[in-house]
Amino acid sequence: MNLLSRKILKLLTPPLVPVFLKWIHYGRPFSGKYDSWEEAQKSSSGYDAGVILDKVKDSLLKVKDGQAVCERDSVLLDKNVYSWPLLTGLMWCAARSYSKLILLDFGGSLGTTYYQNKKFLYDLDELRWCIVEQNQFVECGKKYFEDDQLKFYRDIDTCVRERRPNILVLSGVLQYLEDPHERIEEMLRYDFEYILIDRTLFLVDSIPDRLTIQHVPPEYYGFKASYPAWFFNQVNLLKHFMGRYDVVEEFPTIDGEIHLAGIEVVYKGFILRKKNQ
Repeated sequence: MNLLSRKILKLLTPPLVPVFLKWIHYGRPFSGKYDSWEEAQKSSSGYDAGVILDKVKDSLLKVKDGQAVCERDSVLLDKNVYSWPLLTGLMWCAARSYSKLILLDFGGSLGTTYYQNKKFLYDLDELRWCIVEQNQFVECGKKYFEDDQLKFYRDIDTCVRERRPNILVLSGVLQYLEDPHERIEEMLRYDFEYILIDRTLFLVDSIPDRLTIQHVPPEYYGFKASYPAWFFNQVNLLKHFMGRYDVVEEFPTIDGEIHLAGIEVVYKGFILRKKNQ
């Protein structure tokens, strides 16, 4: 456990520690090394998307209505555990954009990160938080959560056309994409001014990307689930952005470290700014 993780744990109230320890200390166990996404899927139990959506919806509705402090992976917490570097990046981008925050949160669920950071964003002159998600999440988001600030879209094209976001947020999503490198190249075509990467798995050693299976304990969704997940070679992933973006800062995230069969993996994030911006 790194120093940041230990400091965070000292701040937590007792009811929160047992759940959060699973994120920080055990990191939701990963296993295996697979040659293809299809192979990893066959070795996974998968997940019931409908059940997960309902649990996330029910939890976030409590947050929205002020009955709970925050939600993470459908679990309600009684204390907000911020990703301070991500929030710093958001405020920095807003300061450089004349007190405006117009962003695209790719894979942003029903607004977890939005609700977590909302109280710090009230005084901005303009806030547009756009989430691009799977169809069922978009339908649910539009029905229960959408308002003047929070919007949901099925694809990046529509979001960019309607809202013109200049900031792309990729928080805990890249490792769950079948073709993450291709998807990054697709997103870069939209020429975002800023890109914030958070809660992404990187190999400490300089070895190729590794495809694993992530096992989620039943405390999260009420049943055991497992699905493919990538560990990234940092140099290779950042190559997509080099030449077009400067790395303003990189940071460890609150998720901590993972050790798998002698391989060390860390959750990290980056604040990227378009060159000459």
